[in-house]
Amino acid sequence: MGFKNGAIGTHSSRTIMLEELSTLLDSLPPGAGRPDYLSAVIEKNALGKQTGANRKITAQHLTELYALDPSVPLFRVLRRFWQNDVKGRPLLAMLCSLARDPLLRVTAEPILAMTSGEELSRQKITNAIRSAVGARMNDATLDKVVRNASSSWTQSGHLQGRSRKFRQLVHPTPLTTAYALMLGYLEGRRGGRLFETNWTQVLDSSPGELRNVAAEAKRLSGLDLRAAGDVIEIGFSTVLTPQEIKDSRVTH
Repeated sequence: MGFKNGAIGTHSSRTIMLEELSTLLDSLPPGAGRPDYLSAVIEKNALGKQTGANRKITAQHLTELYALDPSVPLFRVLRRFWQNDVKGRPLLAMLCSLARDPLLRVTAEPILAMTSGEELSRQKITNAIRSAVGARMNDATLDKVVRNASSSWTQSGHLQGRSRKFRQLVHPTPLTTAYALMLGYLEGRRGGRLFETNWTQVLDSSPGELRNVAAEAKRLSGLDLRAAGDVIEIGFSTVLTPQEIKDSRVTH
């Protein structure tokens, strides 16, 4: 489906690269394939990199974070929502990157636990990463991951500021809500449990608030939704193939 696990992640070198991703997706039609994306970066230099080596490493990092392959559900659905939700692009990029970069993912808990207006504690981010990777990362690399992750959370809108960063709340759009719910669905969550996942926590909204936003996502064909009292059914026949739906593992 596109999820990645392990102790290695792109944030040892880069951020979520929101500007580069935006430029790349704007330069190609929605139906572009993986070779088109790689050609745009490496051969056509759509991102304006100065050297061939830089073009190749940029393509590598963007592929690590987003797959750039329409056969991968996480990217294909991001690409579909991207063109219809300009306001939600930073959150879409963050959600996809979280699913594909384990290093970024371990920084989510301390960031999302912050209250609005609270100043970022680099030590808390450092501790979270150190706890996940142990002694496999030296101090210089660890410090770089902290800087890159802090920048990524700033690009997504969860932090603001330059030298000193402070927490601010994000406001999910209908399609970013649908994307977060889809990530939980692909992991096997169903029904009301979809509103209580690590992915929906990124949206800074309560389950009740997200249910209201999800109703609008249905109107935009971002998901299927049926509700009767406290019972809610959510599906993704509008964005996932029957095989992908079948392959998503149901957990209880």
